[in-house]
Amino acid sequence: MGVELPGIEDELMELDAEVIDDHIEMLWTTEVVPVLHEYIAIPNKSPSFDPEWASRGHMDTATELLRGWAASRSIPGLKVDVHRLDGRTPVIVCEIPPTDDCRGERTVLLYGHLDKQPEMEGWDDDKGPWQPVMVGERLYGRGGADDGYSVFSALTAIEALHEAEGSHARCVVLIEASEESGSPDLPAYVDHLTEFIGDVDLVICLDSGAATDDQLWVTTSLRGLTAGVLDVRIVEEGLHSGAVGGVVPSSFRILRSLLSRVEDEATGEVLLPELNVDIPVEAVTAATASADVLADDVAGSLPFTPGARPVSDDIAQLILNRTWRPALSVIGIDGAPKPGDAGNVLRPNTTAKLSFRLPPTADPDLAFDAVRDALTSDPPYGAEVTFGEGESGPGWAAPAVDQWLAEALDVASSEHFGKPAGFQGEGGSIPFMGMLGEKFPDAQFVITGVLVPGSNAHGPNEFLDLPTAKRVTGCVSQLLHAHAAQSSLMART
Repeated sequence: MGVELPGIEDELMELDAEVIDDHIEMLWTTEVVPVLHEYIAIPNKSPSFDPEWASRGHMDTATELLRGWAASRSIPGLKVDVHRLDGRTPVIVCEIPPTDDCRGERTVLLYGHLDKQPEMEGWDDDKGPWQPVMVGERLYGRGGADDGYSVFSALTAIEALHEAEGSHARCVVLIEASEESGSPDLPAYVDHLTEFIGDVDLVICLDSGAATDDQLWVTTSLRGLTAGVLDVRIVEEGLHSGAVGGVVPSSFRILRSLLSRVEDEATGEVLLPELNVDIPVEAVTAATASADVLADDVAGSLPFTPGARPVSDDIAQLILNRTWRPALSVIGIDGAPKPGDAGNVLRPNTTAKLSFRLPPTADPDLAFDAVRDALTSDPPYGAEVTFGEGESGPGWAAPAVDQWLAEALDVASSEHFGKPAGFQGEGGSIPFMGMLGEKFPDAQFVITGVLVPGSNAHGPNEFLDLPTAKRVTGCVSQLLHAHAAQSSLMART
């Protein structure tokens, strides 16, 4: 890799983008959007949020829906299989042989997932997580944008490429079903399918965000994740607060003090060194350069309550906060009744689910151990404190982009969006990227997606912006064609 070969832009420009766009528009209107409606209606929560997923059947229903649609595609030589390992969520694998004119033996791996986040509260009255609703060109409902669209985008990109008489190398589309739980099942499948997947030259991941909706955005880094459940117990049963208040410490106060060991409550700074890294100079430079372009989208488009504001007015620092600095979110609380049901009782315990987003190069296992040790050592008042039920996933930082791919990204984005490609770090986590980065160190990576500002993945009113999805799909078509041209040139040298 790293060899600069002339002519890639010319090869890419030979492809008729109008034919690709027209075919994608036809396929999405007649065959994709109706199936996406069916997919959204399936309450297929990821295993972390539905321990009974195997017996409940929603995972199998979603898998069969996407498998059946994939198998119906008119792509020459397409093979579609569902792989199942004992005790693990299924994986859909599609194999597409190279076009006859593509030389070289390397593979393009296209990735997505079909499991979903839980419902969350706050949906508009006319919308819901399992209720697909079209408003203009936005399809609302859980999982459409994160990440049900991915298999449709990958395969319609290939169909459109054939319609335009373009070329592509051997392609493998892999759709997993545990990503929202940190991809715990994926390493076993990657090992199981290593020989089948083959020598990967290019990875296209369709599970990321877009800073704006007017160009193709490529993710240059992803944060890692470590999470766990913190429980603080001080007495064995609830007690009259008037009788024991001031004698028995509040479990909530103890929990609050423990959180101060790992986070500065005034600034949000995560204090443990194991969760921090030295930020690369190039990341700082990129954040500074992007600040003006992304100013309104970093914080200005967020639904702050009246009078509320972000943690800083410095846009470059906000970009670094969400891409290269750790952050703690308390994402769940238990042990307390709703306020309307609360009596004057000092509660025996308080439980919180903690989620730490980690810098791309931080070690998630070391981070978890550091958090656990900080929270559980020498607890105040001798309280019983535990931190467990954890999950961890690595972050990822992209390798340098080869010249041919840089050209292809700009041309593809210009053809389908009207502007060159943009590059940004992302605050979310895709553990699969770290795994693949280690397994295929020479591969090039294109991490992209349709999560435009406001699309609210994981939250209420999640939506898939259909024009963005179609344009991203067109870009995938042209990237596959450019890769085929590069592979053929490499094979001739």
